[in-house]
Amino acid sequence: RIFEYLDLKPAITDAAQPTPMPGVGAGPGGAGLGDVAFENVVFKYPGVDDGGEPTIKGLSFEVKAGQYAAFVGPSGAGKTTVAYLLPRFYDVTSGSVKFAGVDVRDLAHEELISKIGIVNQETYLFYDSIRENIAYARPDASFEEIETAAKAANIHDTIMSFPDGYDTMVGERGYRLSGGEKQRIAIARVLLKDPPVVILDEATSAMDTVSERIVQATLDAATANRTTIAIAHRLSTVVNADVIFVMEKGAIVESGTHAELLALGGLYARLVAEQASHQVS
Repeated sequence: RIFEYLDLKPAITDAAQPTPMPGVGAGPGGAGLGDVAFENVVFKYPGVDDGGEPTIKGLSFEVKAGQYAAFVGPSGAGKTTVAYLLPRFYDVTSGSVKFAGVDVRDLAHEELISKIGIVNQETYLFYDSIRENIAYARPDASFEEIETAAKAANIHDTIMSFPDGYDTMVGERGYRLSGGEKQRIAIARVLLKDPPVVILDEATSAMDTVSERIVQATLDAATANRTTIAIAHRLSTVVNADVIFVMEKGAIVESGTHAELLALGGLYARLVAEQASHQVS
């Protein structure tokens, strides 16, 4: 069975002659390195009965380099699937996902992944030191660079409070650290990688209010001047987004700023009201 797994052929493969990754402002149509666009994307998960509804239905949007774009909506709306399609964890059924103006299927997958940083709700830490867990993003990084990333992620002082500092072993899946500490180490890892695009997949939804506030402030600093795709459950975390896309049943039904969507009085306004009532109760 082990050899069966080793012999599996990846479903995601590079084109015979991948397109070189464009530089800043050098992509087709002057697209910048952080520009992201979905063009009439339809997606159905592999293995799903052909008679079923696709998860994503004709999705089109554009996020310019440096913009903070949030995706919100009811559970099952397709928000996380959007985050899966950009780094090409799956290929679209039809349509195209473009990075810097180039279809992601035409780019070398390893090069594409090198330009994207991801912070998930569930942070994975290896049974190793804090230093090695941060350096996983860039194994050749110097200690000074690791320390700089940790300071930017607001975790350096916490690390230095441990007897072994950066050599502290985190334990299996980081069990020796709190949820907020693990998440800030994950953010330090992304900062060390220094990608032009960051995906936040409900990065604070499993935290208590105090930890969420600390990590959210760290995320705000970490995503400055980077293209950010935020998948959000708690709407309070995305009120300052440049644009909020509201999804329902695999499609974008509303888009705009927090204030514009509240004034619209549609699905977003109802979701905000529902969350506010839950907090009060």
